[in-house]
Amino acid sequence: MKISLSGITGDSIVDGPGIRLTIFTQGCPHGCPGCHNPQTHDPNGGSWGDTDEIIAVMAENPLLDGITLSGGDPFMQPRECTELAKGAHKCGLTVWTYTGYTWEALFAEQDPDKLALVQESDVLIDGPFLLAERSLELKFRGSRNQRIIDVKKSLQKGEIVLWKEFTFDLPKGPQTFGGL
Repeated sequence: MKISLSGITGDSIVDGPGIRLTIFTQGCPHGCPGCHNPQTHDPNGGSWGDTDEIIAVMAENPLLDGITLSGGDPFMQPRECTELAKGAHKCGLTVWTYTGYTWEALFAEQDPDKLALVQESDVLIDGPFLLAERSLELKFRGSRNQRIIDVKKSLQKGEIVLWKEFTFDLPKGPQTFGGL
């Protein structure tokens, strides 16, 4: 399936946890002032890619933890992005999706293609970038109004559940790694 792209980054560590294949879709209706990807706004810009080829790239990289669908706005091409998300899940990868739409707006619209992309995402970062809410201290988002939503838990509970990063403490004391 053809998809309009602004670009692909093969080893991102800023668009979600771990090493991610970040797919920047082309086309965005939001036009957020201060957007760090304004070149992605024009739906007639970018270049064409193929979802099967992108899925093959993700399948060949054993270091990937997941893919991130960014933009532009992936919900401008929901069927194509759902195809990529399904391919990522078949490869055992997580799917993070960024959008300028809010969770509420996506569900109010009741577009089956957009809802399919929500459901195929593990995490949704929603809401427009607001320059007045911008902070460089935020992890995985650009402005304080944006939420990092755990999609699976939210769908199960019927209300928004924010994603919480998994952390763990290492045991105290001397460590032995691999018999060293």
